[in-house]
Amino acid sequence: MKKIGLLSDTHSYMDESILEYFQDCDEIWHAGDWGSIHISDKLSQLKKTRGVYGNIDDHTIRLVYPKNEVFEIEGIKVYITHIGGYPGRYNAESKAVILKEKPNLFISGHSHILKVMPDHKLNLLHINPGAAGIHGFHQIRTIVRFEIDNGKINNLQVIELGKRV
Repeated sequence: MKKIGLLSDTHSYMDESILEYFQDCDEIWHAGDWGSIHISDKLSQLKKTRGVYGNIDDHTIRLVYPKNEVFEIEGIKVYITHIGGYPGRYNAESKAVILKEKPNLFISGHSHILKVMPDHKLNLLHINPGAAGIHGFHQIRTIVRFEIDNGKINNLQVIELGKRV
């Protein structure tokens, strides 16, 4: 079993409570728009960190993180990208990766809108953790925690960090 902490769109802002919420996680995943490499450094000091770069991320982040990440963990195939859409409205690039790789879990960020949606047609779960940072139009900052165990995603929790401003 692996406990996962998931966030996105920090835009250079690190709420210290995130470190507390992710303390018991085995891995931290970031779905892009880090804003600054110091976010990656802080999270990586806490736990193994995986992620992708987003549209605002500069070359320092792009040297460390890819645009797309596909991997398998505890019997779940995962695909993470920053701009990907959601069930019924995937962008062309993400849809091509989904059709080729057949992930069980598709994670994207960018919209700053928290979504957890099954795609029954493509047999996957889509998660967008919303935005953990203070820049954007979202009202509430959010992160997500969940467990992956023997091919199943369990105990998914949405955590509200408070208002954006």
